[in-house]
Amino acid sequence: MSTAALCPFISFSTDAFSILISLASKLEVYSDLRGLEMGFEMNIRVFTSAILGLVYFASANAQAVVAPTPTPAPAPAPEYVNLTDLLSVAGPFHTFLGYLQSTKLIETFQSQANNTDEGITLFVPKDEAFASLKKPSISNLTQDQLKSLCLFHALPHYYKLADFTNLSQRSPIPTFAGGQYSLNFTDTSGTVHVDSGWTKTKVISAVRATDPVAVYETDKVLLPEAIFGTDIPPSPAPAPAPVPDTAPAADSPSEKGGSGSSLPNSSPSSSHRVLNSDKLSQLALAFVGGMLMFL
Repeated sequence: MSTAALCPFISFSTDAFSILISLASKLEVYSDLRGLEMGFEMNIRVFTSAILGLVYFASANAQAVVAPTPTPAPAPAPEYVNLTDLLSVAGPFHTFLGYLQSTKLIETFQSQANNTDEGITLFVPKDEAFASLKKPSISNLTQDQLKSLCLFHALPHYYKLADFTNLSQRSPIPTFAGGQYSLNFTDTSGTVHVDSGWTKTKVISAVRATDPVAVYETDKVLLPEAIFGTDIPPSPAPAPAPVPDTAPAADSPSEKGGSGSSLPNSSPSSSHRVLNSDKLSQLALAFVGGMLMFL
């Protein structure tokens, strides 16, 4: 038994012994009054009872002190998630993983996932999303802008799909990039839509949604306004509806011989009148010229 465990027992024994001495002194007075024989007999009985009581209480106290207290089992440690392995197998997400590795952000995300209580949520575009991105292009971004673009695809907290209903009411939500880099969420009948300003996309599938890491696949790259500005090109107009075939019906024989044949711009009679008028004008001019010569 340790010294710490014996301390309560020793304290109890000391108190009991003090009580026993007090009883013995009182018994001496009692024995003087009633005689030696009666007092001695009473002393023996009281003393024996006190000893038995002391042993009983000391034993009970010792058992209470020595008995070990049960300790709760430690909570299981959260599962370690290797983001490199996860993004290498799923997707394919090789383009996005390559950007994370070239900017060293894979280490930042890995630490957030496994060394914090918050966890992490990633929105990862597939390789086809990067290949179809023509304008604006991310090939001309600086290293800092590329880092901000990658951080823009992460939230510094673990969110399961059911959490986006509340997030849609709190939008915009700041991303790992901080500052002006925020996302808007809407939840339409269980389908989560993500709006970055430049990009409007949706969550296609949940690659992983177990605490502390959530990885959601998107069909477009999230482009932040903080990098590409607010001059967002309009969405392409929908294709026009096909025009029904409304070719005019063929002319009937009655129309050819009737009023339909009288639609030319000029008739022969009107052109004849115009020619006669020109001739008269020329003759008048010639007559006036002749008269002037004789004057």
